[in-house]
Amino acid sequence: MANWSFPNEGQMESAKKMYYQTMTKKDVEERLEKDDIIIIPVGSTENHGNSGPIGEDTFIVSRVAEMVAEKVGCTVAEPVWYGSHPFHHIGQPCTIPLPDDVFCAYLRALITGFWNTGFRKIIFISMHGQEYSLPVAIQEWGKKYQVPAMIYFVDFPRVMAQTLMDKEHGGPFTRPFQHACEAEQSISLALFPEYCDMEHAEDTDVHGILPAGHVDRGGDIYGNPIPGHCVVGNAGIECVTAPQGVLGHATEADPKKATDCIEKVCDYLVQLHHDILEACPVGVLPDAKYMSQRDPEEIEKLLKGPTKGGKHIYTIAWPC
Repeated sequence: MANWSFPNEGQMESAKKMYYQTMTKKDVEERLEKDDIIIIPVGSTENHGNSGPIGEDTFIVSRVAEMVAEKVGCTVAEPVWYGSHPFHHIGQPCTIPLPDDVFCAYLRALITGFWNTGFRKIIFISMHGQEYSLPVAIQEWGKKYQVPAMIYFVDFPRVMAQTLMDKEHGGPFTRPFQHACEAEQSISLALFPEYCDMEHAEDTDVHGILPAGHVDRGGDIYGNPIPGHCVVGNAGIECVTAPQGVLGHATEADPKKATDCIEKVCDYLVQLHHDILEACPVGVLPDAKYMSQRDPEEIEKLLKGPTKGGKHIYTIAWPC
């Protein structure tokens, strides 16, 4: 396990150039010779009440990506600020949902552009609850392009597991994790307290229509039979039932409660990074003959790229 220190100042405009968008073409070429993994934080823009920033989900994954990149030397992409949302989020003021077809097309376009640049090992990370659409985007991309790549989606709650649970289930929190609640507000306070306003924190108590045990709560970490985003109609729409933007008790947040879950996800991402490069060192991908049945000569040209005697990936398909 690595030693982690937080909160840290955000690095999106830092001269350290861990972010792709702050790098020059020369910087990118040099980075790809050392580390060809890129982390893409995927967040959202939504109501998190009076104590959490509207970009909370984005800041969580971005700050974690920065901490990991600082340790391992990989690249971080500027985050996806707008995300997919389940039915019950629609209509909530301050929430800006993308249609799922637009969201998935956007993610596919990111994969294609980074692949064409040379970042063919991609790790998407999210804390927002887009676990029903991110895999669709990745699978659609694979079916469309059928070229060697290593693309992974890490859903933070799944990794955090018990460290994100309530005390009844062995975790540090008083109540189960949901949204803008004790747990999420604690994570925010631990990572970016400068954007939080605990003076105006609020509490709500939200109940589903069916009794507990059928539908899982936020993050789907409790193992109930029905994941939280596999239903419509088990709870009211939040603009009516929780106009505060809070599902839980934000007033009980404490950054100390979030230390274990943040460190656990950071440790895992470091392990994933190292295991990817152990299996396929820089510049190496899984053998194309096992990954695709495209013509080997075409794949070779695509892997070379448009400036090294090959061709760009958009010759296969446009739009992405």
